[in-house]
Order: sequence, then structure tokens, then C-alpha cells
Amino acid sequence: MKNKGFTLIEVLLVIGIIVLLAGAIIVAINPGRQLARTRDTQRINDIAQYISAIRQNETENGRFTCNTTNPANTLPSTIATISTNTATGGYTNLSCLIGNYFAGSLPEDPLDNDASGTGYTIQYDPITRRITVCAPLMEVNTNQCRTQ
Repeated sequence: MKNKGFTLIEVLLVIGIIVLLAGAIIVAINPGRQLARTRDTQRINDIAQYISAIRQNETENGRFTCNTTNPANTLPSTIATISTNTATGGYTNLSCLIGNYFAGSLPEDPLDNDASGTGYTIQYDPITRRITVCAPLMEVNTNQCRTQ
């Protein structure tokens, strides 16, 4: 009677081929890059939310009104990190936008570990009235700022 099973060599060969194919698929998918792209998309959406909230505040009040420290009720004319507290030196507090324009809290960068800020920066040009919000921690996308 003849044995109708697979030999050890045949089983090992099939396992080896499966491992090679799985490795090629993982390299092609590149999950690290996909996660970085997802975080960049979140950053782009957060930037749009900041600009929209500031413009809504201006529309409702006739000008930007928020008890900021640079001086009060103005946006910074130099690059400042957006914050929810009264940290000084390169930070601007936009916590007044929480509630009316942001539900819960200000958007924060997915990888930012700085407790003082959100990971986003803002700059206002009083001459052109243009707001620039940037996400300095962008990973894949090279366009880290949006001006409006």
C-alpha cells in the first residue's frame, strides 16, 4: 500500500513560498507609511478646523476676540505654538475657541508630546489679514502650512 501524504521537503517548500509572498505583500503595503499618511491627513483637517474656527469668531464678532496674550484679542504676528494654557514665550492661548467652535478641546497633533502646546503653529499678517497655520510634525506630506 502506497502512502498518500506530503513529504517533509514538500511541506517546507510550501511554507517557504508562503513566507516569501507574505513578506513581499507587507513590503508593498508598507504599513508604517500608510499610518504616517493617515496622521498627515488628520493634521491637514486640524489646520482647516483652526482656520475655520478663527474666521467664524471674526465673522460673529466683527473682529477676532479671544483673550490671548499677544496682546489681548489679537493673533500673533510672529510664529507661535497654539496652546490651551497661558504659557509664555512662543505660545498663544486659543482656549476661548473651545465650546463655540471646537467641541471638547483644541485639535492636537497625533505625535505631539508637548504638554504646553498642540503641536500646531499660527501666524497672522495684520496687513493682508491672512492666517497661516502649520503642522511642523508632518511626516509624508511636504506642504505643512495652510494660509487663508
